[in-house]
Amino acid sequence: MKKKLFKNKLINTSELENIYKKKKIDEKLFDEMNDQIEKNIEEYLTLKFKEIANKNRLKKIDNDKDYFKAKDILTRSQINNLPSWLRNNIKDSKVIGSSKNVVQAPDGRKYHLKNPLNDLSGGEWTFFLNSVITTRYPTSGNESFAHEIRKIHPSPKPPQLMRDIIKFFTKEDELVFDYFMGVGGTLLGASLSNRKALGIDLNKDFVKSYKKANKLLGLEEQKTICGNSISILQKKIKIESFLGKKKFSLILIDPPYSDMMSRKKTGQAVKSKIDANPTPYSKSDNDLGNMTIDNFYASLKSMVEDSLQFLKNNGHLVVFIKDLQPKTKAPNLLHADLIENLNLINNLNYLGLKIWADLGVNLYPYGYPYSFVSNQIHQFILIFKKKDDEKDKSVDSDRRKN
Repeated sequence: MKKKLFKNKLINTSELENIYKKKKIDEKLFDEMNDQIEKNIEEYLTLKFKEIANKNRLKKIDNDKDYFKAKDILTRSQINNLPSWLRNNIKDSKVIGSSKNVVQAPDGRKYHLKNPLNDLSGGEWTFFLNSVITTRYPTSGNESFAHEIRKIHPSPKPPQLMRDIIKFFTKEDELVFDYFMGVGGTLLGASLSNRKALGIDLNKDFVKSYKKANKLLGLEEQKTICGNSISILQKKIKIESFLGKKKFSLILIDPPYSDMMSRKKTGQAVKSKIDANPTPYSKSDNDLGNMTIDNFYASLKSMVEDSLQFLKNNGHLVVFIKDLQPKTKAPNLLHADLIENLNLINNLNYLGLKIWADLGVNLYPYGYPYSFVSNQIHQFILIFKKKDDEKDKSVDSDRRKN
């Protein structure tokens, strides 16, 4: 009876079958596809009903708490420091609970006044803590964010993904730094979230591509520098000129993964008669994408150490990395090795990682029919935090005196 209800009421099977016919789907698959759609609907409704029930439960708990009109109880300074989504609705927002630290918007979203990290609601904060991100970002149309321009880069990062990372680790108008900017995924993400950013890249065509994509999207153009990040970080002048008296809240980088892209393609690329030539990011010897693995680790660690002077205390470093395919007795776990390398830096602490699974990546029968060779559709997002021990000791000392 339940199955019939779904098919009769929620799924127009005749309309679906017309779509299948237009797509030239074999009629033998019609029932299978309808059943899967029905299953997806049931699963979605079950999850949605639980979500609604949970929201109603929390709403009832909130209604039993003490509450005050936010505009009556918060100081002008506190209101000015609220995220824009709360500040713009301050008249209808309320402070809930006896601690008077939680502000609730009319739509139910809550923000803690002592949140020094970001402008997210508690629900948004919790959602970001999921250790696995699964996406299928479009590569055409408005939601591709000018992918047709940015695809000159072998591995352009989706601006939507970078935006979400930036929104967790910064507040509005804070500063973001990417010294492997490529075609500007981080910079576009900063513009989408009302942050300021500085990007550096060796490849002038990548920088031009970012500016072209940004103009097409009608976003505020972020500051870019075309040049060797290694020397620019060491000389400091251009970075200090951008910063003035401020510091970055987030360093967000996607470095070349050693010489992965500089190697000639083998295996499935050859079988499928795909262009097997290397696709390096540049021809420069200073490009980490042209370095051996040992030189890559050493150079990246040195660059991170140089860049930390521009990062505020308690600011974050977020690094994208992808493992190489293992070889005999060589696991090639770049993400694990990189964590160990960077965690040796005195005032930098590893916090954890997220795994980004990109379902838009094409799958190939690597190793078929002889051996297992993984289709690596995932990348690791490594998260570190700068901790200035001497500064923290000074702050703790001042607190004890007071």
